[in-house]
Amino acid sequence: MTSEDEKRIAAEAAVAFVTDGMTVGLGTGSTVAYLLPALADRHLDIRCVATSPRTAEAAAALGLLVLDFSEVDRFDIAIDGADQIAPDGWLIKGGGAAHTREKVVANAADRFVVIADSSKPVDALHGSVPVELLEYGLAATLRELGHVALRDVPRSPDGGIIGDYHGDLADPAVLSARLSAAPGLVEHGLFPPSMVGDVLIARGSDVEHRVIGRSLRG
Repeated sequence: MTSEDEKRIAAEAAVAFVTDGMTVGLGTGSTVAYLLPALADRHLDIRCVATSPRTAEAAAALGLLVLDFSEVDRFDIAIDGADQIAPDGWLIKGGGAAHTREKVVANAADRFVVIADSSKPVDALHGSVPVELLEYGLAATLRELGHVALRDVPRSPDGGIIGDYHGDLADPAVLSARLSAAPGLVEHGLFPPSMVGDVLIARGSDVEHRVIGRSLRG
């Protein structure tokens, strides 16, 4: 079974958490691409907000009702993928450069469900952490942060410059606080366990369900 099969299986499992009348936050990425048709096939009476123009267009094309985020202030559930998932629930997200919007949506959700294939769980977070930066004062922000390489990619939907932090990742909580405190950094891709409700990991045809934080927040 391929990773694409596992992404589809995890996404289809997450749809079981969605019921009529919900307001749903939709993430961005290859795993969420399988979530959208699975949601549409259920023909539920739901309202959706997307974290990227790409997701919004794909969801609308499938007949899902997509609202602007200005029309809602909370979500019953948000569903998204992850680049890495640590045993304690820390996540790295942002490979697709949508981590700022994804974090805003996840934080506004009563329940944040993460869907992933079996390659995403790791023993410890490693590598780089995606960051979004203001253009204003960019050189000063880069000097303050250090260890940031800018990506040669389009800006975020909100105009931010995308890069990756390559410094010490031994303690995600410490690094998260340091990055968040840096003026000029819009957002980073470290998501804390307190934000995560459930993690669904497809391993072959089976789905492992981890309850990380408060499965129902509000």
